[in-house]
Amino acid sequence: MLSRRAALTAAGLLLLAGCTPRFDGARVTITTGSAGAVYNQLGAALSAAWAAGLGVSSAVETSAGSGQNLDRLLAGQADVGISAADAAALRATAPDGGRLRALARLHDDYIQVVVHARTSVKSLADLRGKRVSVGLADSGVLLITDRLLAAAGLSGERDLDRRRLSVDDAVKALATEQIDAFFWSGGLPTEQVAELAQQVPIRLIDLADTLPALAKNFDVYETASMPASVYGLSAPVTTLLVPNFLLVTDRMPDRLAQSLTQGVFDAQTALAAASPAARSVDVRSGIETVPIPLHPGARAYYRAAHYVSD
Repeated sequence: MLSRRAALTAAGLLLLAGCTPRFDGARVTITTGSAGAVYNQLGAALSAAWAAGLGVSSAVETSAGSGQNLDRLLAGQADVGISAADAAALRATAPDGGRLRALARLHDDYIQVVVHARTSVKSLADLRGKRVSVGLADSGVLLITDRLLAAAGLSGERDLDRRRLSVDDAVKALATEQIDAFFWSGGLPTEQVAELAQQVPIRLIDLADTLPALAKNFDVYETASMPASVYGLSAPVTTLLVPNFLLVTDRMPDRLAQSLTQGVFDAQTALAAASPAARSVDVRSGIETVPIPLHPGARAYYRAAHYVSD
């Protein structure tokens, strides 16, 4: 009889040889994000790919974002979910968070602090007293917003006229000047922000002066430059990069997790078509999910593909 390790490796070699097992009749629930936003677009694309390639049918659910996705996963209300790395890392320290497992690192989100081009706001400190959408409750946007504001010496509760809006509602509110700014964490380009830039002139706040203070307390973030061409800006903008993980829990069977992981990378073309943010999805970086451990099934896939070894 094969050992568990040998069996997983053999199954991985079969997958890579094209003998992907099917799971006809299996059904999973994928918890994503706001309708039309990147998480939701990728969840829908994965659902279609898994159905075609594996016979797995999916219910794709919208959500407030990372926080709600993590809640649903750990409560057994969803089987697969997408979360920002910072939200997942925070939740992993909670009593129930040890059950989280990763299938892959997906795309990276760029923190986008959007203001009307006519405003005098040039930095996060200039948001004091302004009407600002900080993201929905239980969202990854709200988590990073509060951390950025604290690094800039602001209290989101005391120093801002704080609004909790979805990206769709925030875009509408900024276009009609009902708010002065909004925070968003999303891939580039985010469709809603791109559409806003076609309606009204916008700027994105450069975060270069805030990032060193943030880096002292959190090591999950990276610094990035947002190209001016993305939204027709006048110059590139320094911002924060947040990885996103495709997550499950330890409840998922190894064989299914292994096949779903392969299905992610088999669907790269479809994912990129669903959202340009997914162009960066790559099997070589897929294993980079620290501090969330890879699911044993996912690890078996990467091991068979020679991207990880024991």
